Amino acid sequence: MKKSIMALFSASVLLSTIAAFSHAAEVATLRDNTSIEQQKQPKAMPNVANTDIKQKRNYPMQPPLIPHKVRNYQVDLKVNKCMSCHSRNRTEESQAPMVSVTHYMDRDGNFLAEVSPRRYFCSQCHVPQLDTDPLVENTFEDMNTLMKEKAQKAKAEKE
Repeated sequence: MKKSIMALFSASVLLSTIAAFSHAAEVATLRDNTSIEQQKQPKAMPNVANTDIKQKRNYPMQPPLIPHKVRNYQVDLKVNKCMSCHSRNRTEESQAPMVSVTHYMDRDGNFLAEVSPRRYFCSQCHVPQLDTDPLVENTFEDMNTLMKEKAQKAKAEKE
């Protein structure tokens, strides 16, 4: 029994290795035609969009994007740097938008005095934007564009 398990395991390792080498050419194409054996010089990190201008949301319930740098922001169990501007009692001074009231609710819909622990770590949902081109082609269209096209088609069919 042990010999057959070892033989089966060895065969699976051998097949995995063969499969990995047979797809090396495909992997290389994802690396800008750099072979898998070569180490390519990484591109410089793009800059974070730091405009403090609200970004358009592409779909309902999309978390707002962060329009400023957040590098080195401390967010841990004791400190949340984001709340130094976005908390309910700091927005007048900071002029930053207040955290949504949904962040002050527990999962049963009860309002809390402080941000709910399940909404405490901001970067779980909110991300800054980079000043760069998309890495892959993207044909995503926001909901408003789709609704306008649908309304225009319906209007054209009526005429």
